[in-house]
Amino acid sequence: MTSSEPLVLGIETSCDETGVGIVRGHTLLADAVASSVEEHARFGGVVPEVASRAHLEAMVPTIQRACETAGIAPRDVDAIAVTAGPGLAGALLVGVAAAKALAIGLDKPLYGVNHLAAHVAVDQLQHGALPEPCLAMLVSGGHSSLLKVGDVTGDIEPMGATIDDAAGEAFDKVARLLGLGFPGGPVIDRTATSGSSVAIDFPRGLSSRRDLERHRFDFSFSGLKTAVARWVEARERSGEPVPVADVAASFQEAVCDVLVRKALDAASSLDIEDIVIGGGVAANSRLRVLAEERGAKLGIRIRVPRPGLCTDNGAMVAALGAEMVARGRTPSALDLPADSSQPVTHVLA
Repeated sequence: MTSSEPLVLGIETSCDETGVGIVRGHTLLADAVASSVEEHARFGGVVPEVASRAHLEAMVPTIQRACETAGIAPRDVDAIAVTAGPGLAGALLVGVAAAKALAIGLDKPLYGVNHLAAHVAVDQLQHGALPEPCLAMLVSGGHSSLLKVGDVTGDIEPMGATIDDAAGEAFDKVARLLGLGFPGGPVIDRTATSGSSVAIDFPRGLSSRRDLERHRFDFSFSGLKTAVARWVEARERSGEPVPVADVAASFQEAVCDVLVRKALDAASSLDIEDIVIGGGVAANSRLRVLAEERGAKLGIRIRVPRPGLCTDNGAMVAALGAEMVARGRTPSALDLPADSSQPVTHVLA
Protein backbone atom coordinates (compact mmCIF):
# COMPACT_ATOMS: atom_id res chain seq x y z
CA MET A 1 0.00 0.00 0.00
CA THR A 2 1.28 3.46 -0.87
CA SER A 3 0.00 6.92 -0.01
CA SER A 4 -0.62 7.51 -3.72
CA GLU A 5 -3.43 4.97 -3.73
CA PRO A 6 -6.88 6.62 -3.68
CA LEU A 7 -8.70 6.82 -0.34
CA VAL A 8 -12.42 6.45 -1.04
CA LEU A 9 -15.53 6.38 1.13
CA GLY A 10 -18.37 4.29 -0.30
CA ILE A 11 -22.08 4.33 0.60
CA GLU A 12 -24.47 1.46 -0.13
CA THR A 13 -28.26 1.69 0.44
CA SER A 14 -29.80 -0.33 -2.39
CA CYS A 15 -31.91 -2.55 -0.11
CA ASP A 16 -32.02 -3.07 3.67
CA GLU A 17 -28.33 -2.66 4.56
CA THR A 18 -26.86 0.77 5.31
CA GLY A 19 -23.23 0.19 4.40
CA VAL A 20 -20.30 2.58 4.62
CA GLY A 21 -16.87 1.37 3.57
CA ILE A 22 -13.49 3.07 3.40
CA VAL A 23 -10.84 1.71 1.04
CA ARG A 24 -7.33 2.77 0.10
CA GLY A 25 -6.52 1.19 -3.25
CA HIS A 26 -7.23 -2.51 -2.73
CA THR A 27 -6.93 -2.31 1.06
CA LEU A 28 -10.06 -2.30 3.23
CA LEU A 29 -9.82 0.12 6.15
CA ALA A 30 -13.41 0.06 7.41
CA ASP A 31 -16.66 -1.73 6.63
CA ALA A 32 -19.51 -0.47 8.81
CA VAL A 33 -22.98 -1.94 8.27
CA ALA A 34 -26.32 -1.20 9.90
CA SER A 35 -28.99 -3.73 8.97
CA SER A 36 -32.76 -3.32 9.22
CA VAL A 37 -33.39 -7.01 8.48
CA GLU A 38 -35.10 -7.61 11.84
CA GLU A 39 -37.65 -4.92 11.03
CA HIS A 40 -38.57 -6.80 7.82
CA ALA A 41 -38.56 -10.32 9.23
CA ARG A 42 -42.20 -10.29 10.36
CA PHE A 43 -43.25 -9.41 6.82
CA GLY A 44 -41.19 -12.22 5.27
CA GLY A 45 -39.43 -9.81 2.95
CA VAL A 46 -38.06 -6.27 2.62
CA VAL A 47 -40.59 -3.43 2.92
CA PRO A 48 -39.24 -0.50 0.86
CA GLU A 49 -40.63 2.30 3.07
CA VAL A 50 -39.30 0.66 6.22
CA ALA A 51 -35.89 0.26 4.58
CA SER A 52 -35.76 3.91 3.49
CA ARG A 53 -36.59 5.20 6.98
CA ALA A 54 -33.99 2.89 8.51
CA HIS A 55 -31.34 4.26 6.12
CA LEU A 56 -32.18 7.82 7.19
CA GLU A 57 -31.70 6.95 10.85
CA ALA A 58 -28.53 4.92 10.34
CA MET A 59 -26.65 7.04 7.79
CA VAL A 60 -24.79 9.55 9.95
CA PRO A 61 -23.85 7.12 12.76
CA THR A 62 -22.64 4.55 10.23
CA ILE A 63 -20.44 7.12 8.45
CA GLN A 64 -19.02 8.19 11.80
CA ARG A 65 -18.33 4.59 12.82
CA ALA A 66 -16.55 3.85 9.53
CA CYS A 67 -14.32 6.92 9.84
CA GLU A 68 -13.44 6.09 13.45
CA THR A 69 -12.56 2.51 12.49
CA ALA A 70 -10.38 3.68 9.59
CA GLY A 71 -8.74 6.36 11.75
CA ILE A 72 -9.54 9.15 9.31
CA ALA A 73 -11.62 12.30 9.13
CA PRO A 74 -14.12 12.68 6.27
CA ARG A 75 -12.02 15.49 4.81
CA ASP A 76 -9.12 13.04 4.31
CA VAL A 77 -10.83 11.05 1.55
CA ASP A 78 -10.04 11.60 -2.11
CA ALA A 79 -13.53 10.79 -3.39
CA ILE A 80 -17.04 9.70 -2.43
CA ALA A 81 -18.67 6.71 -4.12
CA VAL A 82 -22.31 5.66 -3.83
CA THR A 83 -24.61 3.04 -5.25
CA ALA A 84 -26.76 4.86 -7.81
CA GLY A 85 -28.65 1.72 -8.86
CA PRO A 86 -30.15 -0.75 -9.30
CA GLY A 87 -32.16 -1.22 -6.13
CA LEU A 88 -35.17 0.09 -4.23
CA ALA A 89 -35.85 3.65 -5.39
CA GLY A 90 -36.46 5.19 -1.98
CA ALA A 91 -33.52 3.43 -0.39
CA LEU A 92 -31.19 4.50 -3.19
CA LEU A 93 -32.30 8.12 -2.84
CA VAL A 94 -31.18 8.23 0.79
CA GLY A 95 -27.68 7.05 -0.08
CA VAL A 96 -27.33 9.26 -3.14
CA ALA A 97 -28.50 12.33 -1.20
CA ALA A 98 -26.02 11.62 1.60
CA ALA A 99 -23.18 11.14 -0.89
CA LYS A 100 -24.01 14.39 -2.67
CA ALA A 101 -24.03 16.26 0.65
CA LEU A 102 -20.60 14.86 1.52
CA ALA A 103 -19.20 15.58 -1.93
CA ILE A 104 -20.41 19.18 -1.84
CA GLY A 105 -19.51 19.81 1.78
CA LEU A 106 -16.02 18.32 1.46
CA ASP A 107 -15.44 19.50 -2.12
CA LYS A 108 -14.65 15.95 -3.27
CA PRO A 109 -15.46 14.19 -6.57
CA LEU A 110 -18.57 11.97 -6.58
CA TYR A 111 -18.86 8.58 -8.30
CA GLY A 112 -22.33 7.08 -8.68
CA VAL A 113 -21.64 3.41 -9.36
CA ASN A 114 -23.55 0.29 -10.33
CA HIS A 115 -24.46 -2.06 -7.49
CA LEU A 116 -23.78 -5.19 -9.56
CA ALA A 117 -20.37 -4.03 -10.75
CA ALA A 118 -19.50 -3.22 -7.13
CA HIS A 119 -20.21 -6.85 -6.17
CA VAL A 120 -17.50 -7.81 -8.68
CA ALA A 121 -15.01 -5.11 -7.64
CA VAL A 122 -15.13 -6.06 -3.95
CA ASP A 123 -13.21 -9.26 -4.67
CA GLN A 124 -10.11 -7.11 -5.22
CA LEU A 125 -10.07 -6.32 -1.50
CA GLN A 126 -9.35 -9.99 -0.77
CA HIS A 127 -7.67 -11.44 -3.84
CA GLY A 128 -6.05 -8.46 -5.53
CA ALA A 129 -6.56 -7.07 -9.03
CA LEU A 130 -9.19 -8.77 -11.15
CA PRO A 131 -8.06 -10.85 -14.12
CA GLU A 132 -9.09 -9.19 -17.38
CA PRO A 133 -11.22 -10.64 -18.74
CA CYS A 134 -13.02 -12.71 -16.12
CA LEU A 135 -16.51 -14.14 -15.80
CA ALA A 136 -18.64 -12.86 -12.93
CA MET A 137 -21.59 -14.75 -11.51
CA LEU A 138 -23.72 -12.50 -9.33
CA VAL A 139 -26.31 -14.24 -7.17
CA SER A 140 -28.43 -12.36 -4.68
CA GLY A 141 -32.00 -11.68 -3.65
CA GLY A 142 -32.68 -9.59 -6.73
CA HIS A 143 -30.16 -10.76 -9.29
CA SER A 144 -28.81 -13.96 -10.80
CA SER A 145 -26.52 -12.93 -13.64
CA LEU A 146 -23.54 -14.09 -15.68
CA LEU A 147 -21.30 -11.27 -16.89
CA LYS A 148 -18.19 -11.06 -19.03
CA VAL A 149 -16.00 -8.44 -17.33
CA GLY A 150 -13.29 -6.87 -19.44
CA ASP A 151 -12.89 -3.80 -17.21
CA VAL A 152 -14.96 -3.53 -14.03
CA THR A 153 -15.12 0.27 -14.41
CA GLY A 154 -16.74 0.25 -17.82
CA ASP A 155 -16.65 -2.93 -19.90
CA ILE A 156 -19.26 -5.41 -18.65
CA GLU A 157 -21.21 -7.60 -21.05
CA PRO A 158 -24.28 -9.56 -19.90
CA MET A 159 -24.15 -13.25 -20.79
CA GLY A 160 -27.27 -14.46 -19.01
CA ALA A 161 -29.72 -13.65 -16.24
CA THR A 162 -32.72 -14.97 -14.38
CA ILE A 163 -35.99 -14.94 -16.31
CA ASP A 164 -38.11 -15.08 -13.13
CA ASP A 165 -37.14 -15.50 -9.47
CA ALA A 166 -33.52 -14.81 -8.57
CA ALA A 167 -31.70 -17.42 -6.50
CA GLY A 168 -31.93 -15.38 -3.31
CA GLU A 169 -35.68 -14.91 -3.75
CA ALA A 170 -36.07 -18.66 -4.10
CA PHE A 171 -34.13 -19.22 -0.86
CA ASP A 172 -36.37 -16.75 0.96
CA LYS A 173 -39.59 -18.29 -0.35
CA VAL A 174 -38.57 -21.87 0.39
CA ALA A 175 -37.39 -20.89 3.87
CA ARG A 176 -40.78 -19.30 4.54
CA LEU A 177 -42.51 -22.42 3.25
CA LEU A 178 -40.48 -24.57 5.65
CA GLY A 179 -41.07 -22.20 8.57
CA LEU A 180 -37.38 -21.33 8.87
CA GLY A 181 -37.69 -17.54 8.92
CA PHE A 182 -36.13 -14.64 7.02
CA PRO A 183 -33.67 -14.13 5.38
CA GLY A 184 -33.73 -17.58 3.86
CA GLY A 185 -30.19 -18.00 2.56
CA PRO A 186 -28.28 -18.38 5.84
CA VAL A 187 -30.94 -20.48 7.58
CA ILE A 188 -31.30 -22.93 4.68
CA ASP A 189 -27.51 -23.23 4.49
CA ARG A 190 -27.38 -24.12 8.19
CA THR A 191 -30.37 -26.47 8.07
CA ALA A 192 -29.04 -28.29 5.01
CA THR A 193 -25.93 -29.44 6.87
CA SER A 194 -28.00 -32.09 8.69
CA GLY A 195 -29.95 -33.17 5.60
CA SER A 196 -29.32 -35.19 2.43
CA SER A 197 -28.78 -33.35 -0.83
CA VAL A 198 -29.91 -36.41 -2.82
CA ALA A 199 -33.00 -37.24 -0.76
CA ILE A 200 -35.34 -35.47 -3.20
CA ASP A 201 -34.75 -34.99 -6.91
CA PHE A 202 -35.91 -31.42 -7.44
CA PRO A 203 -35.86 -30.00 -11.00
CA ARG A 204 -32.99 -27.98 -12.48
CA GLY A 205 -34.48 -25.02 -14.32
CA LEU A 206 -33.62 -24.28 -17.96
CA SER A 207 -31.34 -27.29 -18.27
CA SER A 208 -33.16 -29.43 -20.83
CA ARG A 209 -31.79 -29.62 -24.38
CA ARG A 210 -34.56 -27.38 -25.73
CA ASP A 211 -34.10 -24.84 -22.93
CA LEU A 212 -30.35 -24.74 -23.48
CA GLU A 213 -30.87 -23.82 -27.15
CA ARG A 214 -32.73 -20.64 -26.14
CA HIS A 215 -31.52 -19.97 -22.60
CA ARG A 216 -28.07 -21.52 -22.39
CA PHE A 217 -26.77 -19.02 -19.82
CA ASP A 218 -30.08 -17.95 -18.25
CA PHE A 219 -31.56 -19.05 -14.94
CA SER A 220 -35.05 -19.90 -13.69
CA PHE A 221 -35.90 -20.74 -10.09
CA SER A 222 -39.65 -20.20 -10.06
CA GLY A 223 -40.40 -23.78 -11.14
CA LEU A 224 -38.05 -25.16 -8.50
CA LYS A 225 -39.78 -23.13 -5.81
CA THR A 226 -43.15 -24.46 -6.96
CA ALA A 227 -41.84 -28.04 -7.04
CA VAL A 228 -40.68 -27.72 -3.42
CA ALA A 229 -44.06 -26.31 -2.38
CA ARG A 230 -45.96 -29.16 -4.07
CA TRP A 231 -43.70 -31.80 -2.54
CA VAL A 232 -44.21 -30.38 0.95
CA GLU A 233 -47.97 -30.06 0.44
CA ALA A 234 -48.18 -33.68 -0.68
CA ARG A 235 -46.40 -34.84 2.45
CA GLU A 236 -48.65 -32.77 4.66
CA ARG A 237 -51.81 -34.08 2.95
CA SER A 238 -50.66 -37.65 3.51
CA GLY A 239 -50.07 -36.95 7.19
CA GLU A 240 -46.35 -37.68 6.93
CA PRO A 241 -43.80 -35.41 8.63
CA VAL A 242 -41.85 -33.06 6.39
CA PRO A 243 -38.09 -33.81 6.56
CA VAL A 244 -37.12 -30.15 6.68
CA ALA A 245 -33.35 -30.73 6.59
CA ASP A 246 -33.61 -33.03 3.57
CA VAL A 247 -35.86 -30.58 1.72
CA ALA A 248 -33.46 -27.72 2.47
CA ALA A 249 -30.41 -29.72 1.38
CA SER A 250 -32.03 -31.05 -1.80
CA PHE A 251 -33.38 -27.61 -2.75
CA GLN A 252 -29.99 -25.99 -2.10
CA GLU A 253 -28.28 -28.63 -4.22
CA ALA A 254 -30.63 -27.96 -7.14
CA VAL A 255 -29.91 -24.22 -7.02
CA CYS A 256 -26.14 -24.58 -6.66
CA ASP A 257 -25.92 -27.28 -9.32
CA VAL A 258 -27.52 -25.06 -11.95
CA LEU A 259 -25.59 -21.94 -10.95
CA VAL A 260 -22.22 -23.66 -11.10
CA ARG A 261 -22.97 -25.66 -14.24
CA LYS A 262 -24.00 -22.59 -16.23
CA ALA A 263 -21.16 -20.41 -14.93
CA LEU A 264 -18.55 -22.99 -15.92
CA ASP A 265 -20.19 -23.47 -19.32
CA ALA A 266 -20.13 -19.70 -19.95
CA ALA A 267 -16.48 -19.41 -18.91
CA SER A 268 -15.48 -22.38 -21.07
CA SER A 269 -17.32 -20.98 -24.08
CA LEU A 270 -15.31 -17.75 -23.77
CA ASP A 271 -11.98 -19.45 -22.95
CA ILE A 272 -11.96 -17.57 -19.65
CA GLU A 273 -9.99 -19.16 -16.80
CA ASP A 274 -11.27 -17.09 -13.86
CA ILE A 275 -14.76 -16.86 -12.35
CA VAL A 276 -15.63 -14.31 -9.67
CA ILE A 277 -18.74 -15.11 -7.61
CA GLY A 278 -20.46 -12.25 -5.78
CA GLY A 279 -23.73 -11.29 -4.15
CA GLY A 280 -25.41 -12.52 -0.99
CA VAL A 281 -25.91 -16.10 -2.20
CA ALA A 282 -22.15 -16.32 -2.81
CA ALA A 283 -21.86 -16.75 0.97
CA ASN A 284 -23.58 -20.14 0.63
CA SER A 285 -21.18 -22.87 1.73
CA ARG A 286 -22.39 -25.50 -0.75
CA LEU A 287 -22.09 -23.11 -3.70
CA ARG A 288 -18.49 -22.38 -2.78
CA VAL A 289 -17.54 -26.04 -2.45
CA LEU A 290 -19.29 -27.11 -5.65
CA ALA A 291 -17.74 -24.29 -7.68
CA GLU A 292 -14.25 -25.07 -6.39
CA GLU A 293 -14.59 -28.82 -7.06
CA ARG A 294 -15.99 -28.53 -10.56
CA GLY A 295 -13.81 -25.58 -11.50
CA ALA A 296 -10.65 -27.48 -10.54
CA LYS A 297 -11.58 -30.31 -12.89
CA LEU A 298 -11.81 -27.85 -15.81
CA GLY A 299 -8.77 -25.78 -14.88
CA ILE A 300 -10.94 -22.77 -14.04
CA ARG A 301 -10.01 -20.69 -11.00
CA ILE A 302 -12.81 -19.64 -8.65
CA ARG A 303 -12.61 -16.38 -6.70
CA VAL A 304 -15.18 -15.79 -3.96
CA PRO A 305 -14.83 -13.04 -1.33
CA ARG A 306 -15.30 -13.96 2.31
CA PRO A 307 -19.00 -14.09 3.33
CA GLY A 308 -18.99 -10.65 4.94
CA LEU A 309 -18.03 -9.06 1.61
CA CYS A 310 -20.64 -11.01 -0.38
CA THR A 311 -23.70 -9.41 1.18
CA ASP A 312 -24.48 -5.74 0.45
CA ASN A 313 -21.86 -3.48 2.03
CA GLY A 314 -20.16 -0.13 1.63
CA ALA A 315 -16.75 -1.72 1.08
CA MET A 316 -17.76 -2.96 -2.36
CA VAL A 317 -18.87 0.53 -3.39
CA ALA A 318 -15.66 2.06 -2.08
CA ALA A 319 -13.65 -0.62 -3.91
CA LEU A 320 -15.27 0.23 -7.23
CA GLY A 321 -14.91 3.94 -6.51
CA ALA A 322 -11.20 3.51 -5.80
CA GLU A 323 -10.81 1.70 -9.11
CA MET A 324 -12.62 4.56 -10.86
CA VAL A 325 -10.20 7.08 -9.34
CA ALA A 326 -7.14 4.94 -10.09
CA ARG A 327 -8.13 4.58 -13.74
CA GLY A 328 -8.90 8.29 -14.14
CA ARG A 329 -12.60 7.92 -14.82
CA THR A 330 -14.58 11.17 -15.02
CA PRO A 331 -16.63 11.73 -11.85
CA SER A 332 -20.42 11.85 -11.89
CA ALA A 333 -22.29 15.14 -12.04
CA LEU A 334 -23.81 16.48 -8.84
CA ASP A 335 -27.30 16.08 -10.32
CA LEU A 336 -26.67 12.33 -10.32
CA PRO A 337 -30.02 10.48 -10.23
CA ALA A 338 -30.88 7.31 -8.35
CA ASP A 339 -31.83 4.71 -10.97
CA SER A 340 -33.71 1.71 -9.60
CA SER A 341 -33.32 -0.17 -12.90
CA GLN A 342 -29.78 0.87 -13.85
CA PRO A 343 -28.39 -1.74 -16.30
CA VAL A 344 -25.11 -3.41 -15.47
CA THR A 345 -23.61 -2.07 -18.70
CA HIS A 346 -23.99 1.42 -17.17
CA VAL A 347 -21.24 1.11 -14.54
CA LEU A 348 -20.80 4.82 -13.78
CA ALA A 349 -23.84 7.09 -13.62
